[in-house]
Amino acid sequence: MSTGTSIAGITLFALVIFLIYKSRESEKEKETQLKVEKFLENYRTVNPTRYTYKELKKITSRFKHRLGQGGYRSVFRGKLFNGIPVAVKMLEHLKGNEQEFINEVATIGRIHHFHIVRLLGFCSEGNRRALIYDSSHRQLSWEKLRKIAFGVARGVEYLHQGCNQRILHFDIKPHNILLDHNFQPKISDFGLAKLCSKDISFVSLTAARGTSGYIAPELFSRNFGEISYKSDVYSYGMMLLEMVGCRKNNDPAVEIQSQIYFPEWIYNRMRQGQKLCFDFQEDGDEGIARKLAIVALWCIQWNPTERPSMPIVLQMLEADLQCLEIPPMPFVSADVEA
Repeated sequence: MSTGTSIAGITLFALVIFLIYKSRESEKEKETQLKVEKFLENYRTVNPTRYTYKELKKITSRFKHRLGQGGYRSVFRGKLFNGIPVAVKMLEHLKGNEQEFINEVATIGRIHHFHIVRLLGFCSEGNRRALIYDSSHRQLSWEKLRKIAFGVARGVEYLHQGCNQRILHFDIKPHNILLDHNFQPKISDFGLAKLCSKDISFVSLTAARGTSGYIAPELFSRNFGEISYKSDVYSYGMMLLEMVGCRKNNDPAVEIQSQIYFPEWIYNRMRQGQKLCFDFQEDGDEGIARKLAIVALWCIQWNPTERPSMPIVLQMLEADLQCLEIPPMPFVSADVEA
């Protein structure tokens, strides 16, 4: 057999394998689309407005303004045809994202609360998936930050206590807190959420869920404790510290070595009674910052049993600053001077 014939045979074989692979991928894609469409049909009574991808491009001005990106999703600023400002979350076409899309719509369909984001619309066209939330973007004072922190805490409390089933969010972070035109916070992004009975104290997961920097230690190792609603409390605390510091909690770009890990820096300053040295404009601003920081440091205790529940967090946020105790050091210290 000649060399040319051998090469032709190998090429033909490779082509056949490629066609079989593409055929199977096409079948999987059809199955995924049917799964999503069947779900949407079953949930048609609670579904928000469905938009085409062409309409989505108009809403986002062809995806001109990106608000954030994480995991396999990107969030863009947009405006509905009636002028309502929105945030549009695009899910990349990767295995498993159809389940995140289904989880999101199904979970929000069960929830009706002032501090939980309202899903205004969605897009499911071919392999494109998008979710559309109400949103607005403005400058915030310390008093508004305090109200936002309280509103988010009320929202998380509702997820844990106010529904027929307990909802563990597993991805509380700044990017998932949207603000309406009155600065009222709305918790969004339920793609990683898990529903469980209120009678169950702990839950089991096959893998860690959430975003790096906000994931509770027990999600990585059971040596820190069991996974429960206290995992959301930890994420809330890390988010609260970022609100106070107006920066990432772990930022290698910070010039001063002792300020790289913000939770440790702010803990050391507060333990030593030093000023926080932030941009305070009004009387009482530093008191608000200190209160938020104390609550946050309680929430990020490594041992889940030492973290407060969300009802206790709400009580702490409403209490006088003088009534709040600085918690034990919530992490392993690097022994760096503040």
